[in-house]
Amino acid sequence: MKNRPFALIGVNSDDLDRAQAAVRKNKINWRSFQNQRKESKTSISEDWLLYTWPTIVVLDADFKVCYRGGDCDEATAVARRLVSELDGKPAEVDGQ
Repeated sequence: MKNRPFALIGVNSDDLDRAQAAVRKNKINWRSFQNQRKESKTSISEDWLLYTWPTIVVLDADFKVCYRGGDCDEATAVARRLVSELDGKPAEVDGQ
């Protein structure tokens, strides 16, 4: 979804060395945050009430949760629909 109104953000629960190795190995090119933040007594997963990994959360432009779950295909479809509504372009087909 290059050059479209979309952002992908990850949260990981691995220790920092393992997470950084996974970024390099898998060529992850989106922002990813550690679940346990140093400046907070709670974790991102606690704040967002996440109980399973992975949990996918798709937000619209108003930060309303439009999808929450583990189905990658469904989350992708919701995200593509929302992006299409924002930029007026048709939803993308896989790989395009």
